[in-house]
Order: sequence, then structure tokens, then C-alpha cells
Amino acid sequence: MPAATPPIGEREKARLETLGQRLRAHRKQQGITAISAAEAAGMSRVTLHRIERGEPSVTMGAYLSVIHALGLDLEVFDPASRRAEGKPSTLALPARIRLADYPQLKALAWQTPGAEELTPADALALYERNWRHVDQSRLTPQERALVRGLVEHLGGGRLLV
Repeated sequence: MPAATPPIGEREKARLETLGQRLRAHRKQQGITAISAAEAAGMSRVTLHRIERGEPSVTMGAYLSVIHALGLDLEVFDPASRRAEGKPSTLALPARIRLADYPQLKALAWQTPGAEELTPADALALYERNWRHVDQSRLTPQERALVRGLVEHLGGGRLLV
């Protein structure tokens, strides 16, 4: 029987749901079955599905086990310290992202012939899926700002790589 759901605010509930959705999307993008992911994380398939729905009653340890099993990492940061460092807390995102404006993203999008633009969600997924191929030293300031904006607006403040 699942544990009672702890009282959490709407914002936290939405963030857990987003995290669960992103974990599920990453698992599916990698072609990993729910059974395989659950076994690798040392849990039942039902618990994995509860995590992918963002249920707050699942332990943090179980979430971390899934994150690790999928080859991801979770970073915790203080948004106030980012503002103190002069990094903007919110950046405007374009409705469509032109590949020609972002060289590293364009290089990652080689498998989508004919694509000239991506949605912000598709761009974030492409960065996350292929981050190991990004030459970070060659990111332009504009592309760094794009990645930061994608992570802040769509990624819950975390680049899942």
C-alpha cells in the first residue's frame, strides 16, 4: 500500500510531475523498457510508474535510484546565489529556435535533415540527449543563454545529462 502523500504546494507538485515526465521521456528516448529501468533501479515497475507520474509519496531515494539507473544526475542549487552571481533568473525563449543561430545545436540536429527550426522543448531534449557531444568551449554567449533559458523555463532548473 502506498504511503500517504505528504502535504506539498502546487508548485512543488508540478515540479515533481515535470521531473517524472522528463525521466519517462529520457527512458523512452534511450529505448529502455520500464521493467529494465525498474530492475536497474532496484524497485518494482509499479514504483517506477509512480515516479514517472511525479507522485510525492515515493521516497527521494527511489527517485535518485531511477535517476542514477538512467545515467542521469540531479543537481541542487540556490537560485538566490545565481542572482548574486549576476546570472539572470529568467530568460525569454523564442517560440521557434533557428538552428542556424546556434552552431552546437545545429551540429546535434544532424539526424533531422531539412529541419531549420525546433520548438524549445525539442531543443532541450536534443541538448540533454546529446550533451556529451557538445563542445562547451565553442558555445557562443547567445547559445549559452539559450541553454540556460531552456533549463530554467522547461527543465526545472536542471539540465538532465
